[in-house]
Amino acid sequence: MHNSHARRTSTYIYASIATAITVGIIAFPEDSFRAALDGLAVWWEIVFPALLPFFVASEILMGLGVVHMLGVLLEPLMRPMFNVPGVGAYALAMGLASGYPMGAKITAQLRSKRLCSRIEAERLVSITNTADPLFMVGAVAVGMLGNAKLGVVIVLAHYSASILLGFVMRFYGRRGTETSGARPSRKTGLLSHAVNELVSARESDGRSIGHLLGDAVHESVKTLLLVGGFIMVFSVVTRILALAGVTHLIATPLGVALRRFGVEPSILDALVKGFFEITIGCQEASMASASIATQLIAISAIIGWSGLSVCAQVASLVHEAGIRLHAYLSARVIHAVLSAVACALLLRLQPFSVPAAELQASATRLVYQPSAIGTLIGSTKLLAGALAVTSVCALLVSLPASLRVVRFFYSSKK
Repeated sequence: MHNSHARRTSTYIYASIATAITVGIIAFPEDSFRAALDGLAVWWEIVFPALLPFFVASEILMGLGVVHMLGVLLEPLMRPMFNVPGVGAYALAMGLASGYPMGAKITAQLRSKRLCSRIEAERLVSITNTADPLFMVGAVAVGMLGNAKLGVVIVLAHYSASILLGFVMRFYGRRGTETSGARPSRKTGLLSHAVNELVSARESDGRSIGHLLGDAVHESVKTLLLVGGFIMVFSVVTRILALAGVTHLIATPLGVALRRFGVEPSILDALVKGFFEITIGCQEASMASASIATQLIAISAIIGWSGLSVCAQVASLVHEAGIRLHAYLSARVIHAVLSAVACALLLRLQPFSVPAAELQASATRLVYQPSAIGTLIGSTKLLAGALAVTSVCALLVSLPASLRVVRFFYSSKK
């Protein structure tokens, strides 16, 4: 009875929201159209070329069994650090390099192939779905704030908060008994077990190289079209809320609550818009009449939260894999707080402080006009770097175990 009443209430709420958005589009048709074009431009010039190489590579590496091999090699590193299987290192590296929603996409693939349990997948999606350096440095620091040095502060605050979040999330669901990742026997050895997993996964997949490549491109483009749709929808929703005065209506009581923490009122509209869409929120924060420190802290919090647009993308990607969202949403709030605190602490350190003259010079904001080709090239370089770092880590972790196996065989012969 209670569940039926809750479902009926949620139906009423969703229907009311959809109706209100439709009415808003009809009431502000020209602004809605421009907002949709702005969202389309962001997707085509930044998101599509930035994510396409990672999506295609992820599908191919999964089909070839490389991810399975890396999972075995990196199990001794990821299990004690974040309480996730070794394949989580691949999701973490790709997520850090490519940005939203790559971590969620890979985690859903790992869960679908039974390479991690549901609890482990919920931990993974909470810590691997991060912003990418191209967005934080290129779009935010250079394009919006007009100062590339500020990108170092934003990136360090975001990634350090992500690592801290990983340590926090390792305790999530510890009472459960779900674990994954088989440990190799002492006689088999880590490297041998990893190679066996590579061959076994490739034989289990069975697709030819041409078929695998075609499926990779098809699935990648389909997912990116979904992501583009979400970006355009939330761009329109955010514009309608601002025109209808809802953004200011929410910001007023929020300002009263945050005033005791010393938050400047001029940044509140940016925080409210960033709650819905990350790019719009960051842009509003960069144009707010607040101090540069307040702008950076607000931008760090917005990027850590990522916006309802990204949350909706994640929900659509992980739904079929059976991954629940309550842990992810809680992690986004924690990440936002940790990012803001880390940014505030970094700004107090001398190496990251920016001279007043430079801050004054950066007051004239640059208009960020990204090149799709440039973004694609930069994304491909990040992909190569992420794969290289993951491979080096796998070799470093597996080397001691391999040496122990060699010593074991020599001692057995004697």
